[in-house]
Amino acid sequence: MSVVHDTAIGPLYLDASPRGLTLLGFSPGRGEGAPDGDAGRVLDLARRELDAYFAGTLREFAVPVDLDAHPARDRRVLDGLAAVGYGETVSYGKLAAAVGLGPGEARRVGGTMARNPVAIVVPCHRVVGADGSLTGYAGGLERKRALLDLEGRDRLLF
Repeated sequence: MSVVHDTAIGPLYLDASPRGLTLLGFSPGRGEGAPDGDAGRVLDLARRELDAYFAGTLREFAVPVDLDAHPARDRRVLDGLAAVGYGETVSYGKLAAAVGLGPGEARRVGGTMARNPVAIVVPCHRVVGADGSLTGYAGGLERKRALLDLEGRDRLLF
């Protein structure tokens, strides 16, 4: 069972394993029971960091992320988002190139962003169209715009 955390952009659903955050999304997960022990500590840290992020005092998340249950083919792209810092954006195509995918694999990046189980912490909101336009976001384009506005700018990284 996911826990719900109220934020400036609406409720976020969180779940964790003892190794890290497994869900930060806009709809409930499928976990069973309330996390405790190490998973509970991960969730507490995630909530504190989200509050600080939305207050404008946190720019980089330290909460661990556990993507073990996520397809390995997507992890390379999700890991590549680490280079896209607070207040920066990157196009789908440029991110594909940065992680070693071939030309024309922007759609693969888009699919990976759509399956990102830990939005915001793994910052798929920072990925935009080649022309800088806002395209696709599991939480809706209004939330994507709000997150980019919170971060203060839409500067293309590469």
